[in-house]
Amino acid sequence: MSEFVLEMTDVCKSFPGVKALDHVQLKLRPGKVHALMGENGAGKSTLMKCMFGIYKMDEGQILIDGEPVTIHDPMEALKKGIAMVHQELQPIPARTVGENIFLGRYPMTKALGFIPMIDHKKMYADTAELLKKVRMNFDPKQKVGDLSVSQMQSVEIAKAVSANCRVLILDEPTSSLTQNEVDALFRIIADLKAEGVAIVYISHKMDEILRIGDEVTIMRDGQYIGTWPAAEMTTDMIITRMVGRELTNLYPEKENIPGDVVFEVQDFTSINPRSFRDISFQLRRGEILGVGGLVGAQRTELMEGIFGIRSHSRGKIIYKGREMKISRPKDAIDQGIALLTEDRRGSGIMGVLSVADNISIASLNKYLSGGICINGKKVEQLVQDNVAKMNIKTPSSKTLIKSLSGGNQQKVLIGRWLANDPDVLILDEPTRGIDVGAKYEIYCIIAQLAKEGKSIIMISSEMSELIGMSDRVMVMCDGRMTGIIDGKDATQEKIMELATQFETIGEAAGI
Repeated sequence: MSEFVLEMTDVCKSFPGVKALDHVQLKLRPGKVHALMGENGAGKSTLMKCMFGIYKMDEGQILIDGEPVTIHDPMEALKKGIAMVHQELQPIPARTVGENIFLGRYPMTKALGFIPMIDHKKMYADTAELLKKVRMNFDPKQKVGDLSVSQMQSVEIAKAVSANCRVLILDEPTSSLTQNEVDALFRIIADLKAEGVAIVYISHKMDEILRIGDEVTIMRDGQYIGTWPAAEMTTDMIITRMVGRELTNLYPEKENIPGDVVFEVQDFTSINPRSFRDISFQLRRGEILGVGGLVGAQRTELMEGIFGIRSHSRGKIIYKGREMKISRPKDAIDQGIALLTEDRRGSGIMGVLSVADNISIASLNKYLSGGICINGKKVEQLVQDNVAKMNIKTPSSKTLIKSLSGGNQQKVLIGRWLANDPDVLILDEPTRGIDVGAKYEIYCIIAQLAKEGKSIIMISSEMSELIGMSDRVMVMCDGRMTGIIDGKDATQEKIMELATQFETIGEAAGI
């Protein structure tokens, strides 16, 4: 019997124009958390998709308990005891929690003794028992579409646990979770380890890796760099081996100089009484205004209200002394506002279209000849300029965006909005699910835009990011603004104190 529950040896996988995996190795021990680290584009997710049967390997071998196996599709992977929670969630919003968890393997019964039917009673009873086991307080019959992104992610984790797997792949499982939910996940992981489950844990959060990891495998540019005991690693060692160089600074130096107030929100209140209310703040030219708060603080909802996606019952938006009328996103775009969505897959990229299409889609009206025909040469020049400016790693502008890494997809989305030359950029979780090297590149882009005089609102759930990048930090809790902290005075303690003020807040501070 092999000491490894699963091994992948000399795995190779190529896509048009790029070799994603080049003789990669991975060996998983039962009852251990194996952290898989690397920059975006290093090949981590591709390797896992080969293990899970989504991709077919060009070369290489998978062994389970020392015996070679072939995995043709995810259903076969599940039957062999391999389950996966994907980084990009793919729930069925119109179906219930129970239906999502047991999708494709519903418990069956027979009506009239011979007609096969789904046994809904057993499915919901099993779902309730499973949710109790993983300590998730959801109604099994609740529609998944009514849940938040973090709750959807929790359902996906419960779904994977329900498969009674021997190998569990968690790809960025905490990217949308609150700290309490992260702690709950780690308790689940500890329980699974005790049952002998091998866990592949992909994350860019170093503190998580060092907290729960037993072994660390590092990949770079599709190649295997090495495997080390997690106890022997430090954050600096991991970063250096991931990027192939030392990163002395996690954030670029601030060279922007905030100027006059150019954008102001006054008494902004949602039409939904449970959402944002009585929000007022100012934004200066060339300023990075960070927005902090816990999940449920209504930060995203506020920005979507400003952008015209959500309705508001009262309040004003003033730009350069003039009130703006925004009832739909087009109104915001026409008046120089851009919104980078937090849900890159769901409402950001158009996966079936090319990099060129995704960059140019919001500004095609600027490149019409005779008012009716798109000037292809000018559009292609726009795309090439943005690919170069954003340092987007893509085989060509015709490559489908869904084949790019998360970091490069994010750069494409930033390039899309910069093509419109907006004055105000709202960036909602701009570095979520992105490795440390790609993060630094995006930080540099944000810092340069601020230096050029763009006004930036940046929502982030990473307090270190808010502190490292913001000129001021606005904190929200339970739909209200609880305070604004000057960047040089911002600390994690001050932000957390304001982020947990659930009592009714009087007059907001810091304006």
